[in-house]
Amino acid sequence: MTLTRRSVLRIGGGLLAGLHFGADPARAAEAIEIIMSGNEDGSRVWFEPIGLLVQPGQSVRWTNRDPGNSHTATAYHPDNGDHPLRIPAGASPWNSDYLLPESSFSVTLTVPGVYDYFCVPHEHAGMVGRIVVAGSSSPVAPRPGGIPEVAEKGFPRVAAILRNGRVDAR
Repeated sequence: MTLTRRSVLRIGGGLLAGLHFGADPARAAEAIEIIMSGNEDGSRVWFEPIGLLVQPGQSVRWTNRDPGNSHTATAYHPDNGDHPLRIPAGASPWNSDYLLPESSFSVTLTVPGVYDYFCVPHEHAGMVGRIVVAGSSSPVAPRPGGIPEVAEKGFPRVAAILRNGRVDAR
């Protein structure tokens, strides 16, 4: 095969496009922070952002910035208090345990799909969040049911997370 200027440019362009659109190892190593918050009187609690898009292998860190409450970041999974499975099959469930103010917990998500999570003491107050780990197929929200109605209503739409990269609670 004879290399022409056109074929060299085509190969070089393909390599550059692959570098641009491929996974960025430096970015995957950065933990994205989700803040646990509440208002002063404790009548409202939330995760910020409530919806987040991450790449496979990227870490997520929850930090409790609520001076008046302990919080958890707990995956919806049968291993966590017999909750329904609302993370991808084959993904590892997590439970941060109670985080006091200014404490943090991290997890690295590797399986593409939708991960729903909640705060153990505040699930009934609607303190839930959703993370979408990017992948080759279009992620689908977990099947509804088996959790409090206020929690079910609290999840942002998968399409909004994919479109915006994050959905804020307020």
